Amino acid sequence: MAESVSDAALVERFPWVQIDHDNKHLFRGWLDRRLLIQRCQDCGRFQHPPKPICPACWSSRIEPTPVSGRGVVHLAMFLRQGAPAPGVDYEKGPHPVVTVELEEQPGLRFTSTVVDAPLADIRIGLPVELAWIDRYGAPFPAFRPRAGER
Repeated sequence: MAESVSDAALVERFPWVQIDHDNKHLFRGWLDRRLLIQRCQDCGRFQHPPKPICPACWSSRIEPTPVSGRGVVHLAMFLRQGAPAPGVDYEKGPHPVVTVELEEQPGLRFTSTVVDAPLADIRIGLPVELAWIDRYGAPFPAFRPRAGER
């Protein structure tokens, strides 16, 4: 399991992000193909991106907690240029970037891409579920339309 991965090894596995004390659990979860979002142990509020304290009650009792990865597209963008990334070819057309509101809590959002869907099907309100792709030799969370929504 990824809990046994040292901080130094974690930094090596994810060279394109800045790993810190607050987000290292997020990326350790990715190694196990689990989406872990911080949750306050005092008030129960989820928060993303990771922070050292709960913005609702100021508790420091924050715990990485698995979420379902199910939600609805809240925002959709189609990038025609941008930084290079594995699996992204702007020459072939726009690359979808979405922000998904996760079903665990209103306002809890996670940004990634959509896979297994034609661009014309990607829209605000599209029900999606978590999928995993490979980026830089490591698991990377993405979304795909839920079964029956394609």
